[in-house]
Amino acid sequence: MQQNKLAQRLNKATKSRRKQHTEDTPVTVEWGQRLNTAPPSTPSTRRVTRHSGLTNKELYKSIIVNGTEYSIGDAVAVKSSTDDPHLAIIYKLWQNERGERQAVARWLMRPHEMHTARRVEAGPREVFYSNAEDLIAPEMILRAIRVVASGTETGDMWVCGRSFEEHSARIKELDWASVYGKQMLLDPRTDAELFGQKSVQGAVKKQPTKSVANVKKRKHEVESDDGESTEDESFMASDGGESAEETSHKVSAKVSVKGRGRPPRVKEKTRAVPKRRARLHDMQPQAVNTAMLKRASRTNDAPQTDDIAGRTMYEAARLRLHVSAVPATLPCRESEFAEIYGHLHTALEERTSMCMYISGVPGTGKTATVRECVRMLRESADDGSVPGFEFIELNGMKMTEPQQTYVQLWQAIGGERATPKHAAQLLDAHFNTPSPRRHTYVVVVDELDLLVTKSQSIMYNLFDWPHRPHAKLIVVAIANTMDLPERMLHHKVSSRLGLTRINFQPYAHAQLMAIVRARLVGCAAFDADAIELCARKVGAVSGDARRALDVCRRAVEIVEHEWRAQPTGQAMPMVTMMDIDRAVKEMQAAPHVAFIRNASAQQKVFLVAMRAAMRKAGVAEVPLGDVAVVHRQLCLMHAMRAPSYEQIGVICAQLGASRCVLAESSILDVRQLVRLAVAEDDITVALKPDPVFSKLATS
Repeated sequence: MQQNKLAQRLNKATKSRRKQHTEDTPVTVEWGQRLNTAPPSTPSTRRVTRHSGLTNKELYKSIIVNGTEYSIGDAVAVKSSTDDPHLAIIYKLWQNERGERQAVARWLMRPHEMHTARRVEAGPREVFYSNAEDLIAPEMILRAIRVVASGTETGDMWVCGRSFEEHSARIKELDWASVYGKQMLLDPRTDAELFGQKSVQGAVKKQPTKSVANVKKRKHEVESDDGESTEDESFMASDGGESAEETSHKVSAKVSVKGRGRPPRVKEKTRAVPKRRARLHDMQPQAVNTAMLKRASRTNDAPQTDDIAGRTMYEAARLRLHVSAVPATLPCRESEFAEIYGHLHTALEERTSMCMYISGVPGTGKTATVRECVRMLRESADDGSVPGFEFIELNGMKMTEPQQTYVQLWQAIGGERATPKHAAQLLDAHFNTPSPRRHTYVVVVDELDLLVTKSQSIMYNLFDWPHRPHAKLIVVAIANTMDLPERMLHHKVSSRLGLTRINFQPYAHAQLMAIVRARLVGCAAFDADAIELCARKVGAVSGDARRALDVCRRAVEIVEHEWRAQPTGQAMPMVTMMDIDRAVKEMQAAPHVAFIRNASAQQKVFLVAMRAAMRKAGVAEVPLGDVAVVHRQLCLMHAMRAPSYEQIGVICAQLGASRCVLAESSILDVRQLVRLAVAEDDITVALKPDPVFSKLATS
């Protein structure tokens, strides 16, 4: 037994030494034959800009890695994060303006790397030619492999007889012998035939006739193309013996027919927008309209009676009015739904990463709207209209410490638990390594303000990972504070968050009425005036939809209790305005509300100051010193005696003993962290009748 353990340790140590030796071995990379571009001394009449149709990248036909030359179109093995390398076709080779060598790899996928809903039957060494691409460093190329149409698979020989379209997960028969080769694999017509015109960036378009309108249209296309499409055009032109510079001059001559050979002029004010923004503008309305039609059809469908069958009117109403009940659709958030769905749909379609920040006061439907968008995107992914994705939801309230974010995220991605430090390293390596098996992950981080730390490293990593070229990560951050990035986060963190921000305004009373009525479709338990009274009372205080549902549910419980106390056979009365008023007064008469209403003046000022300090900081826990500063300022503003810091500490201890405030027990000075143990709306309700504190409570 001990000998077996010793042998296992020796084998593990040998493998680790080999791996360390392989990683420490320097990789030499040299360029081979150049592909395009005229000599550097050749003058150019056009300046290279983002929309000029020219490129600063130098394209090459081959590259030499560790003495072995690899050309465009060769099948190679690519280094991965595990011992099993990935397989790919070298699609492009270039050197960018910063002098970095880069290669575009088109993956040859194996069955376990394909994102399909059904199981794919394949041979042990069968690969699928896909249209999935990634930008890799040439140093990651390990060796050349051989791909054949059929034969005996030995060593680095693989068989390819089918293609895989990543967007729709469609598998198609492929004659590898007639496709393989640089001229065929890199021809856009081959991609259009295998994968369809939609999934190909450089697909050949129908040539327009030489009319004035078509010339103007072609001129706009040339001026608005981005660098990636012009590289494909220059590559195809250069393969036929022309340089990218010559090709661009020919195109300029063609589009300037009306100007008799003069180069086209581009006005600064009418400058074309980048292609990516144009695509976002063009494709977003169609996707959003489809989703909105599905959403409207769910709303207009006949009301479901599954939850009503076998239940009384009151039981069905209580079930539907519970805050945990998931309705078929969320009313009064159509514009926010369309905006969130459009951004997520576009990112999934383009297989890009992004960050989105959603803010709003509690109870405004932020999390519910995001979940509805994800639910509809999953339906679209099942239909094949958008690529598949994995959904991960994190909540700051459910974590014992902010560092648990790494642990939960890696457990959802890697399927294993690790320490926070190790999980952060594994996540960083995962999002930095190109892989054909990479899913697109949609990560929703709820209660983001609870993850703010002193170093802000967690927030930095969450918003920095989507900017990695191989991440395929969409981060949706949800918080209660609109200006949290500017107020709490460093500039390097807030800049990575981006400008995609959506703010949810509090519900108005008309919207609250629509939400309650949508929940009670098919259940005649409420009078129309009762719903309106509840909506107006809640809308005047906070606009919290959860509070409106709680009030209505409590009114149902009161009426049901009175009905059950009557003799049997009595008709079931509806909930009226009087019942709503009783429910509101009962909620206002809760023990903690009564304590706040009867508290001393300094205790009331402390609660108001604490709420103001929390809103200013944007987090749920604030230091006692910050609350003391606001407390003294409020006393001076309203001609009250300002207590000392020691007296404010005693007030905090008194409120902590009554469980209105939660205080940190390990520290007993101004650095002590405190948080409210009651809802902010309860403070507003308790202090509103007081003529002295009514303005402070509603401010």
